[in-house]
Order: sequence, then C-alpha cells, then structure tokens
Amino acid sequence: MGLLLRRLSDLPIREGRRVLVRVDYNLPLRDGHLLDDSRLRESLPTLKYLLQHRTKIILLSHLGRPKGKPLTELRLDPAAHRLGELLNIRVHKLDDCVGPRVEAFIAQMKPGEIVLLENVRFHSEEEANNEQFAQKLAGLGDCYVNDAFGTAHRAHASTYGVARLLPSAAGLLLEQEITMLQRVREHPARPFVVIVGGAKLADKIGVLKDLVAKADAFLLGGCIAFTLLKAQGASVGSSLVDEQLLDEARLFLAAARERSVRVFLPQDVQIAQEATANLQWAVSRADAIPDGWQGWDIGPQTIKTFQDQIRDAKTIVWAGPLGRFEQPPFDRGTREVARAVAASGGFAVIGGGDTAAALRQSECASAQNIYCSTGGGATLEFLGGRKLPPIEILRLPD
Repeated sequence: MGLLLRRLSDLPIREGRRVLVRVDYNLPLRDGHLLDDSRLRESLPTLKYLLQHRTKIILLSHLGRPKGKPLTELRLDPAAHRLGELLNIRVHKLDDCVGPRVEAFIAQMKPGEIVLLENVRFHSEEEANNEQFAQKLAGLGDCYVNDAFGTAHRAHASTYGVARLLPSAAGLLLEQEITMLQRVREHPARPFVVIVGGAKLADKIGVLKDLVAKADAFLLGGCIAFTLLKAQGASVGSSLVDEQLLDEARLFLAAARERSVRVFLPQDVQIAQEATANLQWAVSRADAIPDGWQGWDIGPQTIKTFQDQIRDAKTIVWAGPLGRFEQPPFDRGTREVARAVAASGGFAVIGGGDTAAALRQSECASAQNIYCSTGGGATLEFLGGRKLPPIEILRLPD
C-alpha cells in the first residue's frame, strides 16, 4: 500500500474561500532577473484548479537563505511578475507575509484573485516552526494546500505548522511527486544505480547511508567525492574536503562493502588552480591531485566508467551535478552523464534544481524515461525511506 494523502478534492473548496498555498518559488535570480521559471510552471495546475473554483489564492514561498532578515535581492517580486505573465492575470505582491496590512489586503480580495506574500524566511520564526508565526499565517486562510515538495524535508511554519491548524491537502504537483517517487522507493527495477554529486557531503551523507540498503551501485562525483576519496587515503590536493565527515564517509563505504554494493568514485578528474589570473586546468588521477590544485569535474576515464554502469541500469536516481557544470570545460562530466541517462532506457528520477538545469543545458530533460523531481534533499530523503513531516501531516489514516 502506497502513501495516500488528502487531495484537493477532499478540501471544502468553493467560491470565495481563502486558500493558503505553499509553493516552491526558490528561483534562480541574477541582478533581479529570473533565470529559470520552471518552478513557476510546475505550480500552474494547482493554481488553475483553484482559479476554476473562484477561490482567493494566497501564495507562500521562501527564496534563498536570508536568515530571518529582509534582503532586497531575495524579494519575490520577479516571481509575481512572471507568474502573472504565465497565468495572464494580475498577481498581486505584498511586502510582508504577516501583519495588519497583509490581513487588510486579503480581507478585500475578490474571488479569482491571487496574491503572493513576501519571502517567509524574512522572519526567523519560519525555520524555527514557531507556533505563533504559524498561527498568524493560518489566520490568513480558510484551508491550506502544500504544493512545495522541494521543502518537504523541513518542518517549518509554512510547510508543517500551518497544516496542523487548517484543513489541509496536497496540491497536484506534490501528489504527482509522491506517485512517481513511490515507484522507485517501493519497487525499483534492477540494477538500481544512484548518482550523487553537488557541493556538500553534509547534505547527503545520511541519505547515502539510507540508500545503501536499496541501491546496487553508487556513482559519486562533484565536491562530495573528495571527502570520500580522502577517507580512503587519497591525496586530493586543495580540493574541497569536509574534514568533520571523514569518519562518516568511512562508515558509508564500509556499509556498502558489507552489502556488496559497488561504489564508483572518480578515477581521474579535471583539476584547476582557482587563484591563477588565467585559468589553468589539466587532467589528474583522482587520488594524486597536486598541492594547490582542485578537482572541478570528473575526468574522461571516470565518464566512461559511469556511462558503462548507466547503460545497464533499469532504475536511476541522480541528485547533484558532477562538476562545475556552469563553467566550461568543467561541464563535460555532467553533460556526458546526462546523455547516458537519457539514452539508457532505464527509469530515471532527477532530483534538485541544479541537476535539472544541467539536463536542460544538455538537451536531455525531455527524454521520455526521465522524471525531473522538484526536490533535491527531499527527493533523496523520501527515496531513502525517511518520513518527511510536511508530507506525513497530509497523510490519510491507514
């Protein structure tokens, strides 16, 4: 029996109802300009459903990590503007998410109108899941919809606290995510290959250990690989290493050996010297990187090894780019692996915005065998078998 959640059709939705919707508009911005509107587009089915029912839609989201303080560059105005273009209606935007002005604006809203409230993380109470802050947010709506799977691994006020206080349900995007990911979590076709990259091992080491019990092989790249390589005694030069996680890395590698799960770390890497005026780069053995040099991408031999493993995979999960894909030539590893995933024929789940962006750059995101999840950490934690509080609170009784 899969995980069953309360759905939009289970809510008392009718004309004029105030519906508080938690969306994930944590969008890539540069100088105030929106670089990618994918997350806005992914929220449209739920918003159109609510518009058809002539509700008053109040949107909540975070953007970046402002640490409880208002930051001009992390305001949600670009999201409101682009969402209005996509829906072809005006999307109102307020400069806060709680307070008398917000309450007054919502009180005069008409059915079929949408307002996007300001970045909830401008208030430190959001990430603390503060009860009083959750009550202030809940007071703005008659019911609550969570459509932000990318934040489902964190019990914050706008993802968990509000759901405890109002009639609540999963949005159409969240429902789709759970349906697709349960296919991998419960019945993965084998071989099941997990590809993990990215910058911070701390964000992924727990889930790597969870997935040891499920996967047949791991292909590990990005900065996280250098902590694992050093844990095996390799010389990684000046590559980024999380010294505090060396013991955790060894425990993961030992658990994989005990279960006969193969772990493929880079054999060779593209290296560079960040301090040089004219960027110098070369290919080096991954376990013998010279001092002063950093690994910035997997090398050609590693690419071939990864392609060989992907070719036979029936289920693939990939979270995190394998190098600095935004800076050629250090995008080669991620691009070549993306092409291999698209060509494999295995069912592939891609988790996280950076990985999905890399697939789009490689023109592989539309491959029929690929499902791009909106979550990064949430995707991995769900697939690893962890219970995510914002999901669990929407669960129907067994």
